[in-house]
Amino acid sequence: MSTQSKQIAGDIHWVGKIDNRQVPFHRLILAKGTTYNSYLLKTGKPTVIDTVDMEFGREYAECLGGMIDLMDIHYIVINHTEPDHSGGLAALAAQALNATIVCTEIAVPELQEMYKLHSRNFLVVKDGDTLDIGGKTLLFKETPYLHTAETMITYCIEDQILFPCDIFSTHVAVDNLFSDEASFDITEDYKGYYAAIIHPHRRYVRTLLEAVKDLEIRMIAPSHGFLIREDIPKFIGLYATMSRETTQGKKAVIVYTTIKNSTKKMAAIIENCLKENNIETEVWNADKSSTADILRSIESADAVFIGSSTKYADMIGNLEEVLKGMQVMNLEGKLATAFGSYGWSGEAIEVIQDYLNGTNMTVQSTSEVIKTTGMTHVEFPVRVRFSPKEPEKVQKIKNATEFVSDLLLSSI
Repeated sequence: MSTQSKQIAGDIHWVGKIDNRQVPFHRLILAKGTTYNSYLLKTGKPTVIDTVDMEFGREYAECLGGMIDLMDIHYIVINHTEPDHSGGLAALAAQALNATIVCTEIAVPELQEMYKLHSRNFLVVKDGDTLDIGGKTLLFKETPYLHTAETMITYCIEDQILFPCDIFSTHVAVDNLFSDEASFDITEDYKGYYAAIIHPHRRYVRTLLEAVKDLEIRMIAPSHGFLIREDIPKFIGLYATMSRETTQGKKAVIVYTTIKNSTKKMAAIIENCLKENNIETEVWNADKSSTADILRSIESADAVFIGSSTKYADMIGNLEEVLKGMQVMNLEGKLATAFGSYGWSGEAIEVIQDYLNGTNMTVQSTSEVIKTTGMTHVEFPVRVRFSPKEPEKVQKIKNATEFVSDLLLSSI
């Protein structure tokens, strides 16, 4: 159970923690345990890539201290701020006083607040930036939302080793570091990790695949589980396969009422976004169409968006008749989203949400998004004050619609 080290290539060393307990993680129990992988590159400017879980920070720093004078560490690269990877940073930074912390711009305030590092030097890197670490060159690629906004991957050009943090990981307390030395085929564990951690962010796998397509990769050194040095195209290809879309027969329905066309404009943004994702879409103004026709359309849909402007703390027009009709229908398996614009307090949107919760649909909520994906940029219900003119309002609507689209188009 102690923190260990092992040479994996030349002057590159794995420094990690093998945790063979049944580990609580993301509201799961990791029956096979897990491994927290960190890497020390003993170059002219010694560099650490990622750390270990915060529970093991002190022994991790002690282990590193037995391999190198911590005052000699020049850089600490943090690919992802989640504490199972950045958690050893506090103990390490307290002794590696000369080290500059390398991360994306979004990660800086997170690390400063999490580990009280406001007085430390940070080097912000952007997509495509490189860093000379004394005899080796690191290339950085931003991979946002795999699985949080600040995430990046690091590639050592000379050794052709990819350090992708959570990506390409497995949750296994490894007996041998390399997948080709395992006593079993790791494929199912690899797929299981993808399904639990990465697939809710499937849309962003495209960014990853684009980032690595031109890289010559001799080894994948992730931050959980096995390192991969054989069948690399197979394992990258599994991400491409599992993240593919299925568009057959997917249909969405948008129903709205509006006062000054602000909610109508929201409906149009939702419609355009759905159509860009090749989802058949029908749009209904509840004040200009029969309730019976709208309910028949909803019955045949896979996803339903219901929106209203707010007037005197309530919905407007004939929308309530549609919502009452939905209460007595069997809508199991359909996705539901409430949306609307408002000028004062926006109660209508919450009333719609209450009605939707009274059906047997799967109703989208910010709470559920955070609990299942950790995403904080997707909000439900979708509430916009006044007209959705500003880019941030439009993006808010698109974020929610793309999230629903991904649920509809998921192939697993």
